[in-house]
Amino acid sequence: MLKYRQAKFSDVEEIYNLIASYASRGIMLPKPHNVLYETIREFVVAEEISTEKIVGTGALHLTWNELAEVRSMAVHEDYKRQGIGAEIVKKLLEEGREVGVKKFFTLTYTPEFFQSLGFKTTTKESLPHKIWKECIECPKFPNCDEIAMTLEI
Repeated sequence: MLKYRQAKFSDVEEIYNLIASYASRGIMLPKPHNVLYETIREFVVAEEISTEKIVGTGALHLTWNELAEVRSMAVHEDYKRQGIGAEIVKKLLEEGREVGVKKFFTLTYTPEFFQSLGFKTTTKESLPHKIWKECIECPKFPNCDEIAMTLEI
């Protein structure tokens, strides 16, 4: 049985390992420990109640007026295809709606997953320039190959 909750400092290592497992295969961008600590309040985790193991994570990053990014989505390989990722995204969208977000976006290598949740593919150029400030630190900058997707409320 799982519970979904806000992340805590004590979750950082497990979140880091989940993200790193995807990043090592080139299907997610890495997140250094310092970034995880600085943004811990953005993260939701799925925790296996019996073991207290973090089996999924995702973050909501507020970027601009009524605009937020769903990012850092990762589910442990042993727990895939159980709806965990979808439930995390739903929690993040709910959180965003509560603060007034009208448009969500994601940059992803798994567009099928986000499409199943109502996101639509768009061009990166349609997103405000403000969101690209973190891209300068990305190892793939300036040759981003992620797919931009949006969901409007």
